[in-house]
Amino acid sequence: MSPATGSAKGSGAAAKEQALVALRRAILAGDMVPGQRLVEAELAEQFDVTRASVRAALVDLAADGLVERIRNRGARVRTVSVSEAVEIYECRRVLEGLCAAKAAERVTDAQITQLLALGEQLRAAVQAAEPLKYSELNRQLHDFVRDISGQDTAAELLTRLNAQIVRHQFRLALQSGRPQVSLGEHLALVEAIAARDPERAEAAARAHVASVIEALRAVEGSGAGKA
Repeated sequence: MSPATGSAKGSGAAAKEQALVALRRAILAGDMVPGQRLVEAELAEQFDVTRASVRAALVDLAADGLVERIRNRGARVRTVSVSEAVEIYECRRVLEGLCAAKAAERVTDAQITQLLALGEQLRAAVQAAEPLKYSELNRQLHDFVRDISGQDTAAELLTRLNAQIVRHQFRLALQSGRPQVSLGEHLALVEAIAARDPERAEAAARAHVASVIEALRAVEGSGAGKA
């Protein structure tokens, strides 16, 4: 916030980045919900930056698929329907398979130890019935596999895709019985990479994402979660 003496609001590249980071964090954390209007004047006041800085941040977020700008009506947090989330996961299936295969080719002994430890933590979270902890460990595992793979382009694309479906991921994590289903899929992925078997690792990654797609389609078929 501005000092009590009253300095000018932040502007320029640094202020735009400040607004961008804060808005992205709020959207991904669920503090700003799908369909919520994003009023430039209010956000500029909240982040102590100019409206131009907020506007520039919203343009970037629209490019990332997190915000939609409506002609003569401003901007709002973009709503991603279940059917669109399925399409995004279908893209993810290919990219996750690529990263898993490359990870199996590049993984070091030290990274195998870390992967196996993550697998045990996932198992413990399921046994303790801690779905939120399991969800966070799930994210860590996928991020680590991408890091091992060295596929920077695929990792960047996955980050952009995942940002758009974070609310669907959260709902699935809390769905009764879902962690128990995905645990075996994650452990199969860990074992394949640890065995340095690219074909098996790619198949495991694709099978896991296919399972998520089926779970989402079941939600759509039940009429829940439609935008």
